[in-house]
Amino acid sequence: MKNYKRFGRVFVFVAVLFTVFFATGATVFAAEAGGAAAEAAASINPGLAYLGAGLSTGIAAIGGGIAVGGGAPAAIGALTEDPKSFGKSLIFVALGEGIALYGMLIAILILAKV
Repeated sequence: MKNYKRFGRVFVFVAVLFTVFFATGATVFAAEAGGAAAEAAASINPGLAYLGAGLSTGIAAIGGGIAVGGGAPAAIGALTEDPKSFGKSLIFVALGEGIALYGMLIAILILAKV
Protein backbone atom coordinates (compact mmCIF):
# COMPACT_ATOMS: atom_id res chain seq x y z
CA MET A 1 0.00 0.00 0.00
CA LYS A 2 2.91 2.34 0.67
CA ASN A 3 4.08 1.96 -2.93
CA TYR A 4 0.69 3.15 -4.20
CA LYS A 5 0.81 6.20 -1.94
CA ARG A 6 4.34 7.11 -2.96
CA PHE A 7 3.60 6.61 -6.66
CA GLY A 8 0.39 8.61 -6.37
CA ARG A 9 2.08 11.52 -4.63
CA VAL A 10 4.93 11.66 -7.13
CA PHE A 11 2.57 11.34 -10.10
CA VAL A 12 0.26 14.10 -8.89
CA PHE A 13 3.22 16.36 -8.09
CA VAL A 14 4.73 15.91 -11.56
CA ALA A 15 1.35 16.36 -13.26
CA VAL A 16 0.68 19.59 -11.37
CA LEU A 17 4.15 20.97 -12.11
CA PHE A 18 3.84 20.05 -15.78
CA THR A 19 0.42 21.64 -16.11
CA VAL A 20 1.30 24.80 -14.20
CA PHE A 21 4.54 25.27 -16.13
CA PHE A 22 3.01 24.90 -19.56
CA ALA A 23 -0.34 26.55 -18.88
CA THR A 24 0.94 29.70 -17.20
CA GLY A 25 4.54 29.99 -18.31
CA ALA A 26 4.07 29.51 -22.03
CA THR A 27 1.04 31.79 -22.19
CA VAL A 28 2.63 34.61 -20.18
CA PHE A 29 5.93 34.57 -22.05
CA ALA A 30 4.22 34.38 -25.42
CA ALA A 31 1.86 37.24 -24.59
CA GLU A 32 4.86 39.42 -23.75
CA ALA A 33 6.67 38.47 -26.95
CA GLY A 34 3.62 38.96 -29.20
CA GLY A 35 3.26 37.91 -32.81
CA ALA A 36 3.98 34.30 -33.71
CA ALA A 37 4.79 33.36 -30.11
CA ALA A 38 1.29 34.41 -29.00
CA GLU A 39 -0.23 32.23 -31.72
CA ALA A 40 1.93 29.29 -30.60
CA ALA A 41 0.73 29.73 -27.01
CA ALA A 42 -2.88 29.76 -28.20
CA SER A 43 -2.29 26.40 -29.88
CA ILE A 44 -0.94 24.96 -26.60
CA ASN A 45 -4.23 25.49 -24.77
CA PRO A 46 -6.24 22.84 -26.70
CA GLY A 47 -3.33 20.48 -26.17
CA LEU A 48 -3.56 21.06 -22.43
CA ALA A 49 -7.30 20.35 -22.61
CA TYR A 50 -6.57 17.00 -24.25
CA LEU A 51 -3.88 16.33 -21.67
CA GLY A 52 -6.32 17.12 -18.87
CA ALA A 53 -8.96 14.86 -20.38
CA GLY A 54 -6.49 12.02 -20.68
CA LEU A 55 -5.17 12.50 -17.16
CA SER A 56 -8.65 12.63 -15.66
CA THR A 57 -9.63 9.40 -17.38
CA GLY A 58 -6.35 7.62 -16.71
CA ILE A 59 -5.99 8.55 -13.05
CA ALA A 60 -9.65 7.74 -12.37
CA ALA A 61 -9.27 4.36 -14.08
CA ILE A 62 -6.20 3.56 -11.98
CA GLY A 63 -8.07 4.57 -8.82
CA GLY A 64 -11.10 2.53 -9.84
CA GLY A 65 -8.90 -0.48 -10.52
CA ILE A 66 -7.31 -0.22 -7.09
CA ALA A 67 -10.75 0.12 -5.46
CA VAL A 68 -12.26 -2.83 -7.31
CA GLY A 69 -9.09 -4.87 -6.78
CA GLY A 70 -9.55 -4.53 -3.04
CA GLY A 71 -13.33 -4.62 -2.89
CA ALA A 72 -14.19 -7.49 -5.21
CA PRO A 73 -12.28 -10.23 -3.37
CA ALA A 74 -13.75 -9.05 -0.08
CA ALA A 75 -17.23 -9.08 -1.62
CA ILE A 76 -16.71 -12.60 -2.93
CA GLY A 77 -15.48 -13.74 0.46
CA ALA A 78 -18.51 -12.21 2.19
CA LEU A 79 -20.80 -13.77 -0.40
CA THR A 80 -19.45 -17.26 0.26
CA GLU A 81 -20.13 -16.88 3.98
CA ASP A 82 -23.57 -15.29 3.67
CA PRO A 83 -25.43 -15.40 0.33
CA LYS A 84 -27.83 -12.70 1.56
CA SER A 85 -25.02 -10.12 1.44
CA PHE A 86 -25.02 -10.02 -2.38
CA GLY A 87 -26.73 -6.63 -2.61
CA LYS A 88 -24.39 -4.94 -0.15
CA SER A 89 -21.34 -6.45 -1.82
CA LEU A 90 -22.48 -5.38 -5.25
CA ILE A 91 -22.93 -1.79 -4.08
CA PHE A 92 -19.36 -1.55 -2.79
CA VAL A 93 -17.88 -2.95 -5.99
CA ALA A 94 -20.04 -0.61 -8.10
CA LEU A 95 -18.83 2.39 -6.08
CA GLY A 96 -15.27 1.54 -7.04
CA GLU A 97 -16.22 1.30 -10.71
CA GLY A 98 -18.07 4.59 -10.46
CA ILE A 99 -14.80 6.40 -9.86
CA ALA A 100 -13.66 5.55 -13.39
CA LEU A 101 -16.99 6.69 -14.80
CA TYR A 102 -16.64 10.05 -13.04
CA GLY A 103 -13.21 10.51 -14.61
CA MET A 104 -14.63 9.74 -18.04
CA LEU A 105 -17.47 12.21 -17.44
CA ILE A 106 -14.98 14.96 -16.58
CA ALA A 107 -13.02 14.15 -19.74
CA ILE A 108 -16.18 14.45 -21.83
CA LEU A 109 -16.98 17.82 -20.24
CA ILE A 110 -13.43 19.04 -20.91
CA LEU A 111 -13.53 17.90 -24.54
CA ALA A 112 -16.92 19.56 -25.05
CA LYS A 113 -15.32 22.93 -24.26
CA VAL A 114 -12.51 22.52 -26.82
